[in-house]
Amino acid sequence: MHLRDLTQFLGELSENNHRAWFVMNKPRYDILRAELLQVVMELIAGIVKFDPAVASCNPKKAMFRINRDMRFSRDQTPYKTSFSAAVTASGLKKPSQGGGPAYYFHIDANGKLLTAGGEYRPPMQRLREIRAHIVADPAGFGKILKDKTLNAHFGGIQQADKLIRLPKGFDAGVPHEEALKLKSFIAWREISVANVTPASLTGRLLEDFSASASLVKWLRN
Repeated sequence: MHLRDLTQFLGELSENNHRAWFVMNKPRYDILRAELLQVVMELIAGIVKFDPAVASCNPKKAMFRINRDMRFSRDQTPYKTSFSAAVTASGLKKPSQGGGPAYYFHIDANGKLLTAGGEYRPPMQRLREIRAHIVADPAGFGKILKDKTLNAHFGGIQQADKLIRLPKGFDAGVPHEEALKLKSFIAWREISVANVTPASLTGRLLEDFSASASLVKWLRN
């Protein structure tokens, strides 16, 4: 994938976020979109080696649309300024659709590459299920927290997004009490695209996804 061309396109889009500019530059977008599809296809083939459950994921459906949903947003710019994709066993990207845990990445207009594994802000019912799973399987979740590869790559599960108090229905003093306060169960990290070559992109992503596979699989179960 031509990363320099992609970040340049996204940077220009962020400064000209309107339909007229996008239509004029649609041929550039189409080329970059086709390159993203190729990357996602390679990623699915690579992820299958350590997580066979994603084998049926449709690469075209794994990619997020560049058009923003402006119906309930104050921000009325029509286009996202990032290219992103989420590989899931269900084939569904969005948590609100029941997508479940995902291997996710995006490249944005600031030249940042973010890779992640897990679930970001799942719906309330799903969040209750995850918390109940922690209580029911404290040993299994404990292994995730101690996973050396996960911790080395991401510093563990992100802790910033959490409640102040325990959620209703959960008692103090249970194992992994602090984890029950989390709103997201995800590990992620961000680096500069300048540190990645087009040839190394897929390998870099697969390395991170492999490091988060234990979390993704635990959440899926």
